[in-house]
Amino acid sequence: MTIPFFGGTLFVPSDVVAAWGLTIILGILMAIYVWRKQKLPLIWSYMRTTNHRKIGTLYVLFGVLFFLRAGIDALLIRLQLAKPHSEFWVFQQDKYNELFTTHGTMMIFFVAMPLLIGLMNIAVPLQIGARDLAFPFLNSVSFWLFLAGAILFNMSFFFNSAPNAGWTGYAPLSTDTFTPDVGNDYYVFSLQISGLGTIFTAINMIVTIIRHRAPGMKLTRMPLFPWSALITSFLILVAFPVLSIGLYLLMFDRMFGTGFFSGEVGSPVFWQHLFWIFGHPEVYILALPAFGIFSDIISTFSKKRIFGYPAMVLSLALIGFLGFMVWAHHMFTVGLGPMANTFFAITTMLIAVPTGIKVFNWLFTMRGGVIRITAPMLFSLGFIPTFVMGGVTGVMLSVAAANFQYHDTHFVVAHFHYTIIGSTILGIFAGLYYWYPKITGKVLDETLGKWHFWLFLIGFHMTFLPMHITGLQGMPRRVYTYSYGDSLFTLNLISTIGAFIMGSSMLFVAWNVYKTHKYGKKVGNDPWNGRTLEWTVESPSQENTFHPMPVVKEMDPYWYAKVEGRTLASTTNVRPAPIAVETIKPLLIAVSMSIMSLGMIYSWYWMAILGGISTFALFIIRSETDERKKDYWEEAKSDE
Repeated sequence: MTIPFFGGTLFVPSDVVAAWGLTIILGILMAIYVWRKQKLPLIWSYMRTTNHRKIGTLYVLFGVLFFLRAGIDALLIRLQLAKPHSEFWVFQQDKYNELFTTHGTMMIFFVAMPLLIGLMNIAVPLQIGARDLAFPFLNSVSFWLFLAGAILFNMSFFFNSAPNAGWTGYAPLSTDTFTPDVGNDYYVFSLQISGLGTIFTAINMIVTIIRHRAPGMKLTRMPLFPWSALITSFLILVAFPVLSIGLYLLMFDRMFGTGFFSGEVGSPVFWQHLFWIFGHPEVYILALPAFGIFSDIISTFSKKRIFGYPAMVLSLALIGFLGFMVWAHHMFTVGLGPMANTFFAITTMLIAVPTGIKVFNWLFTMRGGVIRITAPMLFSLGFIPTFVMGGVTGVMLSVAAANFQYHDTHFVVAHFHYTIIGSTILGIFAGLYYWYPKITGKVLDETLGKWHFWLFLIGFHMTFLPMHITGLQGMPRRVYTYSYGDSLFTLNLISTIGAFIMGSSMLFVAWNVYKTHKYGKKVGNDPWNGRTLEWTVESPSQENTFHPMPVVKEMDPYWYAKVEGRTLASTTNVRPAPIAVETIKPLLIAVSMSIMSLGMIYSWYWMAILGGISTFALFIIRSETDERKKDYWEEAKSDE
């Protein structure tokens, strides 16, 4: 669209105009709702909170919001591919590149990661008997950095400068030689900011799990979700700095004329190594927490202790270790040579062993159990065959010779969607239904939850199962059209119908949330007849939980206490707990870093320096102040 602008004309694509219009309308409606319902004090409270449950809730809220945006991108992709020679709206050529780039980047970094971190924030401290994360202030900084990165990334679209080099940001396409617009600068800086927050969360989670478990809760008695969070956090600590290094080098290439990934001395293969040393462990960073969620849910709704607990822990650790040994299987076709290809093919196949152990242990947990088919259990049951199918195609892709055939086709797209949606997204849905009482105090409607599950699962398989075949028939990924002569029309049409069925399932989620909060009743501490410590505290969980602190003498302590008709032993002699306070500094730090990034993106160095000085000053102020003094003072007075 051509819009008059200060005597001149401004060209803006109609999809951007539509997005601006929709956002303004929704913003006005939201502002009216907040004003009429007098929600401003609540919003102000959440802007300053450092409590783990509230920060977890914020992660979930914004993760769901970005899920809707990334989902709309996916539907637009499928509409464009629904028939040959399609010219749907404006989504051809470079617009199509922007679509799959923003869809992939959003889903990985701003949907799956924050939703899992949100569930970790909500559930892990409660499961191990901690009153909060070890560093509540740092936890708040992590969240606001994630949100700042996500907003920065989305701003690129509203300014008609969306990145277009794929979620992998492959060089040399992502260098300024081929994409001189600022779109890929948004990609670089938004991932840097949000990645920093993720690293802070990993440090926080490790210290919390190591230092703040309830008395008697040895690592060998810890539920599997905290175990998966612990191993995932170590993976983040190793993988994310590698991504940061790659992004820094790309920034220098784009802004300061260096040649790390192009030119006579640089090579785009360097980028691929750096990206996939991060990128393949990232798959397990997304999958392992979901494995922990499924383990706890299957155990609860089978009324049985998890089968083969030591093997489950060892397989989690082994998957995490092998995850760093397989990155080059993404690069079989770049010419690393037969020895390298053989080594990475074998290590990739080896991951099937611990993964298979976990699948059999979940099945043996259910065998002979008293199974209840609830919404979270349904998502867990749907995960097993879906993920196994993704695993089988993963083994096919690990065969280097065959990989040359599958490479860059829809077969690969189908494989990683089976793996990531089959584990991560189904795991997130299962976890949200399972721990919803600990977030809001209410249980989501079971009937609507089952509608959500069946529509999502059927739509998912309709979408991605045909893509295996289109991939085997040679349909390349990242292309926006095909011809009738390719014999791909029917399969692509089925995929598009499936995507809309999958998308429609989210309407049941929206209705479920509305109905639950309008008509649902508050539930008690233990609505699922659970086994672990989170079911001993109020729903929703309050600040400063576990007074007095339970003493753990076995796995699933709450379950065995209920079975034996006794109360959990407790003690007041515990390690000092972190104190959640209210402070606006984490939000200000994120805003300062966003200003610095915008200054760098547009080469407004005065703005970048201003943002950098503000960030540095806030860290200095933080190091000189302690919001907890007031709490310490009140605690000392009460002790007197």
